[in-house]
Amino acid sequence: MRLAKYLAHAGVASRRAAETAIAAGRVHVDGEIVRDPARDVGELHRVSVDGRELDGPEARVVYALHKPLGVVSTAHDPQGRPTVVELVADADPVHPRLYPVGRLDADSSGLILLTNDGELANRLTHPRFEVQKTYRAKLGGGPVDDRLLRALRRGVELDDGPTASARVRRLARDTIEITIHEGRNRQVRRMCEALGRPVLALERVAFGPLRLGGLATGAHRRLGEEEIGALRALSST
Repeated sequence: MRLAKYLAHAGVASRRAAETAIAAGRVHVDGEIVRDPARDVGELHRVSVDGRELDGPEARVVYALHKPLGVVSTAHDPQGRPTVVELVADADPVHPRLYPVGRLDADSSGLILLTNDGELANRLTHPRFEVQKTYRAKLGGGPVDDRLLRALRRGVELDDGPTASARVRRLARDTIEITIHEGRNRQVRRMCEALGRPVLALERVAFGPLRLGGLATGAHRRLGEEEIGALRALSST
């Protein structure tokens, strides 16, 4: 297995971050600094990062979490706010090192994934694979009309360029369901605000083939192999 992939499977970091650590000379194989991310390593090699020897690749796991409002989508927060990783760790103390797949703002709720599989996480968030995410948004500014729906479907001009077309449907007088695949920072909020419709509440209800369903706020569950396989299939082309 290539060294960068080995580190990603061991839960050290995503493959891209692992390559950076290797280039910086932070990784040793059998006591020697290795700067080649393509170096082959296996079970008989001793691999360490920043002086800490790894036990080898961990079993790869993926959790689905219903993120509450006020929780941040990071492993650690300098401001001391609760994190999505802590929610899983508090309920299940014996778990591998996890990090979130993508982000949800602190003022947004809904489905977020956590995994120790850096390669899968990177592929699920890379724009090239166009993994779809679906959100339910309550909007200010009056009833949702057909003109707003058409504008969102066409794409909206933002300060970092036009968005791709979105799938949108009206759920209630002031609520829409919107599916996007670009994953820009605060994209749904920015799209709606650019059209004069501030988002009052935002919840992610689907990530690729996974639905939030009846998962309670703050609760999580470990995905089965079939569900993980469906996620891998999204980024296999």
